[in-house]
Amino acid sequence: MNRKLHYWGACVCILPVMIMIGSGLLLLLKGESDWVQPATVRGQAGEPSLSMDTILRITRSIEQMEVSSWSDINRLDVRPSKGVIKVRGNNHWELQLDHISGESLQLAYRRSDTIESIHDGTFFADWAKLWLFLPASLILMALSMTGVYLFVQPMMARRRKRLRLAARA
Repeated sequence: MNRKLHYWGACVCILPVMIMIGSGLLLLLKGESDWVQPATVRGQAGEPSLSMDTILRITRSIEQMEVSSWSDINRLDVRPSKGVIKVRGNNHWELQLDHISGESLQLAYRRSDTIESIHDGTFFADWAKLWLFLPASLILMALSMTGVYLFVQPMMARRRKRLRLAARA
């Protein structure tokens, strides 16, 4: 029974699991690789002083950001300890601004959000997360448990046999 479950489970979940593993490996490197996620650049030390209007005006002036209003901005990440405000556009570009002067410190494409959506399945379709990637994860967990059982079972059988032979002697 376990071998059949192992065999067919692997066939069913191999593609989603390989996608999750590959994208997971890239996500593990996001702090180490500027290709996945731009490194945070340090700005001036001090208390943030840029107004929201100033942040929007500066961001609008950067063509790659493709921002005309706040609805074109995915999020702001304010890091006072590093002196930077990260502005992430809906188009995955990230602008890093000095939080006091408003100077543009770095503009880079941010791939980590796309890789995360590939990792959880939403990149392919909204339903894929719960109806494809979740079952594949559960099947992988079952495969891991049956794999451990299939690995340990012969050792336990040999041990029982040794104990029986030792008891007879």
